[in-house]
Amino acid sequence: LPSVSCLGDGQLQTPCRIQKCTTDFVSLTSHLNSALESFNLEFCKALRAYSACTYRNSKVCRGNLVYHSAVLGISDLMSQRNCSKDGPTSSSNPEVTQDPCNYSGHPEAREHQGGEKTPTYLFCGLFGDPHLRTFKDHFQTCKVEGAWPLIDNNYLSVQVTNVPVVAGSSATATNKITIIFKSYQHCTDQKVYQAVTDDLPAAFVDGTTSGGDGNTKSLQIVEKVSGKYVEMHASYIGTTVYIRQLGHYLTLAIRMPQEVVMAYEESQDLQLCVNGCPSSERIDDSGHLPLPVMGHLLPQRGSAHPQSVYTLETATTKCHEKMLLKDIYFYSCVFDLLTTGDANFTAAAHSALQDVESLHPRKEHWHIFPNSEGGGVDKGNKFFVGLGLVCLILVSFL
Repeated sequence: LPSVSCLGDGQLQTPCRIQKCTTDFVSLTSHLNSALESFNLEFCKALRAYSACTYRNSKVCRGNLVYHSAVLGISDLMSQRNCSKDGPTSSSNPEVTQDPCNYSGHPEAREHQGGEKTPTYLFCGLFGDPHLRTFKDHFQTCKVEGAWPLIDNNYLSVQVTNVPVVAGSSATATNKITIIFKSYQHCTDQKVYQAVTDDLPAAFVDGTTSGGDGNTKSLQIVEKVSGKYVEMHASYIGTTVYIRQLGHYLTLAIRMPQEVVMAYEESQDLQLCVNGCPSSERIDDSGHLPLPVMGHLLPQRGSAHPQSVYTLETATTKCHEKMLLKDIYFYSCVFDLLTTGDANFTAAAHSALQDVESLHPRKEHWHIFPNSEGGGVDKGNKFFVGLGLVCLILVSFL
């Protein structure tokens, strides 16, 4: 797959690969004999493969004249040969049987195997108040109250709805997740999944548990813990999704190929997993979060957890029971307990770390520490340094 580079404030960028599309088309058609009856069939299959390749590059090549010429040329050739837009496509490697509903068999996936510095797959996670880990391994804490898109590309849409957790605090948590797997060739029809607090179904909204024809199962839901934990596996786009309910709120973790992540139009740029939270929605101000008064979390009428009160010491002890390393997940746990008083946020932080270890492609990036100066840590992580300093000051007065 194309490598990812950071430009400006960290926008993901991939190179235009139209030349590779053209080279593959020439390779597929150069040996064809126009005198044979099978010529039109094979030529149309190669054209459809060429068209699919240009479509996958539509976003990154939109300013490339060669790309636009290729798109027009494909359209003309399809008309001349009476080729249908839908149908079988040629494999760019005739010796390999390509399953269009298995992403690992895609030419793009094979090309990047043996990978360079950038992994083929990217990870995004959301948990707690909520804490967001983007596809660039940037870590932020945001309020984002209401409905917000985590992901919105040509294959998949993920939207979360966040509600206030405690009166008087800007902290929110996720109580609804909606996922739309968009129709893709014959691999799957459009499938919609929706989870809300206390209703984490093991099926799509139409009652089915899989997509695809027959036994293909290119998209399926697997229930791991009834009403508490489900996984979705979309093999045709190489994507895995974990959704959990911990306490009153939901968490989400997703792994996607970078090619799929980048398959979106300019109008779809508001994606928290891709570009992070807007600055106006960040709880942390220049890396510092407003912490509640330790040990004085007052009961709120109608609160789901009015009796819980944590001091810095008890919150740290509670989080240390689940997480031995003092990385961002540990400090997120401490912040959540001090902010909400809800012990379930400890389990949320712990399971979020477990999901990272299960889905994140690079082990050296599983843990992000407050004193990290690289490895994908962004300015938002200065919060944890600030939290540590606040903790030291407070300890001196306890």
